[in-house]
Amino acid sequence: METQPLILPTATATAASPPKPPSSSSQFKTFANVLIAIVGSGVLGLPYTFRRTGWLAGILILFAVATVAYYCMVTLIAIRHELESRDQFARITSFGDLGFAICGPPGRLVVDLMIILTQAGFCVSYLVFIAQTLTHLFNASANKSLFIWALLPFQMGINSIPTLTHLAPLSILADVVGVGALGVAMAYNAGVFLSHRPAIHPFTGSSSLLYAVGVAAYAYEGVGMVLPLESETTQRAKFTKVLGLSMVFITFTYAAFGVLGYMAFGDDTKDIITVNLGTSVVSYLVQFGLCVNLFLTFPLMMNPVYEVVERRLADAGYSLWIRWAAVVGVTVVAVTVPNFADFLSLVGSSVCIALGFVLPALFHMIVFGRELRWWSVGIDVCVSVLGVGLGVWGTWTSLVGIFGSA
Repeated sequence: METQPLILPTATATAASPPKPPSSSSQFKTFANVLIAIVGSGVLGLPYTFRRTGWLAGILILFAVATVAYYCMVTLIAIRHELESRDQFARITSFGDLGFAICGPPGRLVVDLMIILTQAGFCVSYLVFIAQTLTHLFNASANKSLFIWALLPFQMGINSIPTLTHLAPLSILADVVGVGALGVAMAYNAGVFLSHRPAIHPFTGSSSLLYAVGVAAYAYEGVGMVLPLESETTQRAKFTKVLGLSMVFITFTYAAFGVLGYMAFGDDTKDIITVNLGTSVVSYLVQFGLCVNLFLTFPLMMNPVYEVVERRLADAGYSLWIRWAAVVGVTVVAVTVPNFADFLSLVGSSVCIALGFVLPALFHMIVFGRELRWWSVGIDVCVSVLGVGLGVWGTWTSLVGIFGSA
């Protein structure tokens, strides 16, 4: 039973033998895993978000959230390195370990719960998008829940893969398919804009800015994967550079996808942009490619959930039945989600902001304390306070939207 924070070294800790290092991933595999850990269904809600905020306001919010997200990810890595340097045998492999190292069992419990809610929320949205897209593709009169249940046995199969390194081939395949589909979709949207040129606006008012912050926070959904991914890279000293390059590439891709989608359809932009793409062969290929990308991303995003639950229920060992039960649970929740876009904003405004922004900033101040310069403390305080305020307000507006649409 864990009762003492790792930040306080003990005699038993210094006497223990170091753990076996995990399987390593090359920089290319790491880049692929970072890309697929961050890029998910959130990108598909960006054109609709830009419609609600205006294209320029959407871009500014996107770049601001990306900057804060990268700062917090790098902060988590710096905190881990600092804690590991204080005890040569302490190894922190996950966000939950970090919470325990700083705040003991309560810290681990809070982080674990948020990781479960965040990562499972991402996967719920994947299933909802895939089901709605398949319903649209096949012009089916059947309820989307039938498609969600049909995916269950296949997800149970690929979620049986035990480690991130073994998932790397699937990650690379998902990256290729996803980037290709997004590229074709952007070219298609550009063509639609040039032929129709609907009215678009740089700003549409302040009423949807918090909604946009929630969707943007959701779009940078990889904070729970940062520490496991760094643990499995072959050159940990270069991980932040790989992460930074990935974030730059992702942010410009997001901005282009959001702007082109809004430019193509204007005020008719739907909450899932693929619904606007029509019934051409190119449209079908794009939608199918995005479905394949999210289908293959599902097990990678569930990995932190498995790490938490297996640690608590299976002594940190691999457990097939736990993984299958988690997949079934996510499927059940996906069947009940009424609205894709509002669900993105809800998850982003609540647990994504808390886990991705507030906790890293608070942990940074706790661990480094007086070593921090005044401007660094100011950044952490601003991120924490704004994160709490925006999170509470955004969660409320998202819940109003969900129950209003229901």
